[in-house]
Amino acid sequence: MDSRSAFVTDKATPLPLQVGSEEAYIYAVNRVPMLTAEKEYELAVNYRQKGDLEAGRQLVMSHLRFVVHIARSYTGYGLPLADLIQEGNIGLMKAVKRFDPEVRVRLVSFAVHWIRAEIHEFILRNWRIVKVATTKAQRKLFFNLRGRKKRLGWLTYEEVLAVANDLKVKPETVLEMESRLSGQDIGFEARLDEDDEDSMIRAPAAYLESDEPDPAWVAEEDDWRRQQSQALQRALETLDERSRDIVTRRWLGEQKTSLQELADDYHVSAERIRQLEKNAMKKLQAAMMS
Repeated sequence: MDSRSAFVTDKATPLPLQVGSEEAYIYAVNRVPMLTAEKEYELAVNYRQKGDLEAGRQLVMSHLRFVVHIARSYTGYGLPLADLIQEGNIGLMKAVKRFDPEVRVRLVSFAVHWIRAEIHEFILRNWRIVKVATTKAQRKLFFNLRGRKKRLGWLTYEEVLAVANDLKVKPETVLEMESRLSGQDIGFEARLDEDDEDSMIRAPAAYLESDEPDPAWVAEEDDWRRQQSQALQRALETLDERSRDIVTRRWLGEQKTSLQELADDYHVSAERIRQLEKNAMKKLQAAMMS
């Protein structure tokens, strides 16, 4: 369904039938014959026990019409029917993979849960940029609250209590979800076709400021630091071992070593260490500038 096309076969069409639109897809899957209980059991056994992929394909194809039927009940969330069908098909394939024919229930009864679960997840991921349902109670409300409202407008307190009692959730949860569902999505920036200054001001981009530094500046700064570190490492390699140790311990270590401590280690005067340090720093500067 990504490309609005699929290949469907049935008894009336022995060759693959390519469909290129949503309507043609629905028409095609409705022509696929339904399986008898005996045939469904036989195919399910072959797929589960023998890994027969053709049997699995037939099980999926014969139930695509049920996916369309279920997906149509979720079109009120403003998402394309084709996308809902696609997600439902994923749920159907998961159901076929897990279906145990020895339980002696029809595949459609088992698959309904998987089909709805995939569609639910898709809706929750895409209906709003800011998620409106995160907890189990909120998810339950998300898919039931609209249908339980008897009229337009906000619920009365009695209606809130009734919904909370029916769905076994707290009244506060009902009120919060109703508020979320009644809210409107606002773009972060004003649309380009909006000339109204009030619309520009209401856009979050007009009043939400971030204290974080500009990402471009951060990337540039990190790149500069990395280059400097690499240049310093190359410059240090040009020094002799004693000079490199003096510079490292004097300036690059966690604790700065004194001239006298280095003088004691190398059995020379502190003034000699200072001269070596000065010469080493000049060499480092020259190496890093080259």
